[in-house]
Amino acid sequence: MARKYFGTDGIRGHVGKGVITPDFMLRLGYAAGKVLAEQAASKSGHRPSILIGKDTRISGYMFEAALEAGLINAGVDVGLLGPMPTPAIAYLTRTFHAQAGIVISASHNPFQDNGIKFFSAGGSKLPDQVELDIEAALELPMESAENLGKAWRIDDAAARYIEFCKASTPWGFALDDMKVVLDCANGATYHIAPKVFRELGAEVIAIGTSPDGQNINLDCGSTKPAKLQQAVVEQGADLGIAFDGDGDRVLFVDRNGELVDGDELLFIIALHRHEFLGGCSGVVGTQMSNYGFELALKELSIPFERAKVGDRYVLEKMQANGWNLGGESSGHIICADATTTGDGVISALQVLRALEEFGEPLEALRARMKMLPQHMINVRLAHRDGVLDHNDVRSAVSEAEAQLGDRGRVLLRPSGTEPLIRVMVEGVERSEVEQLAGDIARVVERIGNG
Repeated sequence: MARKYFGTDGIRGHVGKGVITPDFMLRLGYAAGKVLAEQAASKSGHRPSILIGKDTRISGYMFEAALEAGLINAGVDVGLLGPMPTPAIAYLTRTFHAQAGIVISASHNPFQDNGIKFFSAGGSKLPDQVELDIEAALELPMESAENLGKAWRIDDAAARYIEFCKASTPWGFALDDMKVVLDCANGATYHIAPKVFRELGAEVIAIGTSPDGQNINLDCGSTKPAKLQQAVVEQGADLGIAFDGDGDRVLFVDRNGELVDGDELLFIIALHRHEFLGGCSGVVGTQMSNYGFELALKELSIPFERAKVGDRYVLEKMQANGWNLGGESSGHIICADATTTGDGVISALQVLRALEEFGEPLEALRARMKMLPQHMINVRLAHRDGVLDHNDVRSAVSEAEAQLGDRGRVLLRPSGTEPLIRVMVEGVERSEVEQLAGDIARVVERIGNG
């Protein structure tokens, strides 16, 4: 059965439009409460509880209140976490033995957007069937439970998560000799990340730590790292670390102000495990992971597989293979032996641990992997039906792949939200990559707009 509301990463959209309204959130809270309460009753007979956390966008206040009202009306107790990173909500859901955790966030989107996603009791994404059950329950009339739920505020949520992050590193791990600039994107890590790194001994210069409800991700954070790059150079810092609005993504900047993306960070973590921790069982990337990343892992005899774009698909393939490491170029990195979901702070600490044990700066370790030129063209089309299967398009792709051989790859991927087909080519020579991408894009445009 197809989902009506839930996408691959929850429900997201522009505030006040579609389902991103207080009315829908009230009904969503009630529906989720009904489904999860019934599950809890059938398993243990205990009264269910659900935690709610949010990022710093202003609309989070009204959606938090609406969800809380719906859940209480369904007979569910509600723990309010306040502004917290998405991975912190996953962790706290586990430690409080709650039936679920709800995140109010639109991640790296601007403040005008917001969204909802759920974590299961185990701190992972809800099973598909539970999401379908919640969607079905949205059609039910709202009736007040005989025993209404109660709400309480979890005042030590931030302190609990800070200790969890620090505990993801070995005993005695310290950053005493490191000067680091942190960009918290005026988002959910603003009161978390600076404390974690300072308490581990680093000299911290923090930017993007003054959220006002409307400046989340605004010219800052992992999607707009220019200010961080400038600050690292001006401050003479060893490196910079950028999080996104909800704290599940991380990118680095080396001391020269050069951006280090998720593929490079994954490589450093994998390399560290390979050389210091008894080996790396394998790494899951995505269709968009740089081909140079794949080649670098191959040289180390570390298995690598690609999943569809989206952390849900990365985690599914990690679990299927029994691997602990995976992620995306965007900096959404999952270290499954440390936590259950992508976590910017914990991933950053894994990288810093690698730097310490190798005894090398970030720019030296990243240099062990050669990123290949990657060129993408977004081709806007009148129609996409049958374009990718058209003989002319297939022929253009085959010719490009034959020319590249084992020196690169070609990927055509339809956009999930726009009438676009993304044409991406990677290879050793930038001029060749750009030429081949242009050749394929022209064929796609002719077929799709013919």
